[in-house]
Parts: sequence; structure tokens; C-alpha cells
Amino acid sequence: MSAAHRGTADAGAVDAGTAALTPARRPRMRRTRFAGVALVVLAAALHGCTRGDRADASSATPVAIGAPAPAYAATTVAGAPAALADLRGRVVLLNIWATWCKPCRQEMPALDTLERRHAAAGLTVVGVSIDEPGERDRIAPFAQELGASYTLWHDPDDRVSSTFLAIGVPASYLIDRDGTLRWRHVGPVTADDPALTAALREALGATTTTTATTTAAETAADGARPSGGGAP
Repeated sequence: MSAAHRGTADAGAVDAGTAALTPARRPRMRRTRFAGVALVVLAAALHGCTRGDRADASSATPVAIGAPAPAYAATTVAGAPAALADLRGRVVLLNIWATWCKPCRQEMPALDTLERRHAAAGLTVVGVSIDEPGERDRIAPFAQELGASYTLWHDPDDRVSSTFLAIGVPASYLIDRDGTLRWRHVGPVTADDPALTAALREALGATTTTTATTTAAETAADGARPSGGGAP
């Protein structure tokens, strides 16, 4: 075989090899993408519930810890306007839930415990229900029956999930006094979750420390005061 023929044959072999490899690579890429989507679906199935008409957030970049939380507004269960901007200066634990979500029901006592425990230091828990419009009147009684006395909002269009890129419910987000996202979690919240406890301590720390110092100083001052009302 001449050199020219050998070169042509070699090039053909390379082309054939490339052609043989390319179809093998493409299925692998498709399998990888499918596996990624499957993991997202599996995570939602393991940790919470999903709603069929939810906006697809699986391909979006998650809301970043340390970045400003997105602007968000809804209505109270009484139908009045409500917004995160109205709570600036408070630490907000925003919880997305629904009456049809069993893990959501299980976590409500823990959320109530968290607000009772930290309300004086500046924590507000807001439960955003994504139930359908016709369900609004039963949201508050449903939550109260499960021991939830914290603030309840209603978002029947489920804009909160697309705003915060939640892949299922329950989903929770801790936002500090300046509107910065400090913690997020998909699945039920527990009152003594270590990561949440640390994030709360950081977000509430300044006020908690100041309050403790003031209380100690007042106690010491009370002990130093004479018991009588006049001078000796």
C-alpha cells in the first residue's frame, strides 16, 4: 500500500474510531443528566412533598447563603397584604408548607417552639401556605390544631417556591435583620437542629448578648439598692 493510501486508511480509521466513540459518549451524558434530575426528585420525595403545578426550579441556581434574600410578598390568611420587607429588623424563619403535606404537619410544633424560645430576641416565624385559593379559610384552624401560633401567610399561586427555588415542601429559610439569607433546609425542621441553632445564634447574637448584659446589670443594681425608700 502506498503512503498516500496508508494515510487515507489511517485517517479513515481515526474517523471510524471517533464515530464509534461519539454515540457512546452521548448516552453517558444523557445518563448523567438523568441521574442529576433523578437525585433532585428523590431528595424531594425523601424530605418532603411536591405540588404538581409547581414551577420547575431544579435547573436554577439555589438561593445563596450569605446573599440577600429575594423580595417576596403574599397575603395573610385574613387576606391583608404581607411582605418580607415589612419584617426588616427582625430575624425571619420563613417556612413553606401545605395542609396536604404530612412532614409539614409534623414540624409545626417545632416551629412554634422556636418562635416562643427566641421571640424576645427578635425571631419571627412565618408559615407560608401554598394551599389552593378555596382552602384559605381552613389554614389557620388547621395550623392552630397542630399547635402553631406563629404568623401565617397564604400564597395559592405558589410564587414563594419559584422565588426561593424550593424543590418541595416543607422548605425553610432563615433571613437575618438585614435581609441576608443565613440558612436553608428542605424537609421538616426540628427545634434543636444543630445547623439551625448555630445560624440562629449568629443572627440573634447581638441582641441576645445585649439583653443578657442589660439584665445582669439591672439585677446587680437592684441588689445594691437599699430596701427602704429614704436616706438613712
